[in-house]
Amino acid sequence: MFEIVKSKVKHIKLNPKIFYILASIAFILLSLSLISLGTYFLNFKSESTLSISKLKTANEKVQKELEELKSQDQLKINKELEEKIKNIEVTYKESVEVYEKIVDLRDQKIDTKSYDESLTKSLTYLSERNYSSASALLKEIKTTIDKDTAKRVVITAVGSTANITVNNTAPDSGYSRQKVKTDFGEFIVDIIAADLNSTRVIVDTASDSDCTNDCPVLSLSDYVGRNGAYAGINGSYFCPASYPSCAGKTNSFDTLLMNKNKKYFNSDNNVYSTVPAVIFSGNSARFVGRSLDWGRDTGVDAVLANQPLLVSGGNVVFGGDDEVKRVGSGSRSFVGSSGSTAYIGVIHSVNAAQMARVLHTMGIQNALNLDSGGSTALWSGGYKVGPGRNIPNALLFVRK
Repeated sequence: MFEIVKSKVKHIKLNPKIFYILASIAFILLSLSLISLGTYFLNFKSESTLSISKLKTANEKVQKELEELKSQDQLKINKELEEKIKNIEVTYKESVEVYEKIVDLRDQKIDTKSYDESLTKSLTYLSERNYSSASALLKEIKTTIDKDTAKRVVITAVGSTANITVNNTAPDSGYSRQKVKTDFGEFIVDIIAADLNSTRVIVDTASDSDCTNDCPVLSLSDYVGRNGAYAGINGSYFCPASYPSCAGKTNSFDTLLMNKNKKYFNSDNNVYSTVPAVIFSGNSARFVGRSLDWGRDTGVDAVLANQPLLVSGGNVVFGGDDEVKRVGSGSRSFVGSSGSTAYIGVIHSVNAAQMARVLHTMGIQNALNLDSGGSTALWSGGYKVGPGRNIPNALLFVRK
């Protein structure tokens, strides 16, 4: 009997368990039909015409049931489910990315009302399972945010940027706000230069040891104040508590770092890390392309890993990728060096690839990207950019 059923559904590619469930159902239906036919035959064997009619009816019924089973092909059902799941995953990811962009703008004290309304509309589409409309609107919101951000120079100091002069050379010392002219546009740069013969670079952390969730954070000004620093900048990427994607790991960071107390953070999970890092020691700075190339030397002043490495040995080494944190234009933080001079700063209205080229234009020999978005903050006798959100670590200039 099972061979008969197999021949009926042989074109359906099912796993053995599903096949035998379907085969059993068909077997029961056939058995019931045969029992019914047997009864008809015994009771009405003289009425052959009636028996043939019943046989045809029973056969048609079985055929119909088998067709229904075929239409319930689990492969077909699975494909439909996979498509729905894919739509949900894609639009969920898009909505989270847009929401987090909006959160970054809020943290920079920017009005997001129009974005909020559009996001609400896209979520309505999602609730109606109208994935195509939701995805199209989310892409539109993201594009609009990126364009608006590219036009906006986020500077907290009083005064118009129109009077900032073009200067393509990095300063020798102290703070400078300058306009750098490149072959792809002009960019406002807030930058602080320090002589490592008289300045020590340290990294301070709000936590005393590794932290994976609900981690402590401080403002950049708090880090500056408690260390007697004269300048500072936000540090490595971390997971803000306001991000939906950061549930269960709020305010944590997972890259390598050595703080001012010679404590290494996230050492175990960065043994094979390819994330670049900067190491400050005495009057020099070393940039490595991979954290795995650095041991756990506590004789240095500071270690901070982040990505991407932008400039190395005077050459641009980052040309762009599709990582969402690096694609869009905005105010972006960096740490760099040339010889015994260290730099920290923020370049406005750039993506990460453009930032690398701006720094190269300024003659900075080595540079590493730091966190950006709502975390962006730069301090020199007060906030030059920011204050931004509270952060788990910061890089600071202190006098020797």
